[in-house]
Amino acid sequence: MDQNHEPHSSHDVALVLGGGGAAGNAWQMGVIAGLADAGHDLTELADLVIGTSAGSTAAAGVRSGMPAADLYAAALVASARPSGAPQSPAQRPASIPQQELFERLRAIGAAASSAEELHRALGAFALESDDVLRPGAEQRRALVASRLPSQRWPERPMLVVALNAHTGELVAFDRDSGVQLADAVTASTALPGGTATHVVDGVHYINGGVRSAENADLAAGYATVIVLSPFGGADWVRPGQFEGIRRFPGYELADQVEALRAQGSRVVVITPDAASLEAMGTNQMDPATRPPSARAGFAQGRREARRITEPAV
Repeated sequence: MDQNHEPHSSHDVALVLGGGGAAGNAWQMGVIAGLADAGHDLTELADLVIGTSAGSTAAAGVRSGMPAADLYAAALVASARPSGAPQSPAQRPASIPQQELFERLRAIGAAASSAEELHRALGAFALESDDVLRPGAEQRRALVASRLPSQRWPERPMLVVALNAHTGELVAFDRDSGVQLADAVTASTALPGGTATHVVDGVHYINGGVRSAENADLAAGYATVIVLSPFGGADWVRPGQFEGIRRFPGYELADQVEALRAQGSRVVVITPDAASLEAMGTNQMDPATRPPSARAGFAQGRREARRITEPAV
């Protein structure tokens, strides 16, 4: 690693934002605001922002040009139902029961002999599930778009991670991909069996968290990599949106961090502390978890600020 580069020059700082549902998204906004309040504004310092699943919505916020304090203020508001959203259970699209979904995901993972086989199998499951879930696709895309601060790709580098449902291959959307930002984020948040695949130009896409909840390896080559991972802590054992999805070696956060450090990157990983875990609750998809998660994240971000400049251990 070049020790003579100027601070915050090109290829200096990458910010990785992992999946985590409504709670994790708000927690990330809180952490970013807390770090900014303590003098480390990642909305300015990050040369690259990588977002996966709910982290892709957070990435769009970080790159929107909004001050960190404003992103935090927005996260303190529980998500309201947008115009056109279902008003009653009878109006809601059909879905696969959660326990049945997790069991199916575990079975698919147990049968796979490699990460590549697993990703293809989960893509096939997602395509199969579209028979039930497709009616809600247009509504979900509108909901995702309504939560973005801007519908336009930012000028500064940002990657939104998804998988091709047909091949299981990684897709990292950016402003040069020819895909609208709302479509990229909708693709990145399309959990197999939980929502319909997202279709762009005839290609079906699924949640980038199928590959990795963070996809931190995409930050290779950056001198400093800061990872905010709502689900990355060793103590996270509660049900979550990626429950049941098997991780092969190389796709766990710890493996990716080790590889980045071996390549010369300084890596700082921030996962929810005890207070943040309590605030996030047991259902991270519940919009009501947003305000407490954001507040806990802000407090944690202020406490974690010293780690941004301390030597890695």
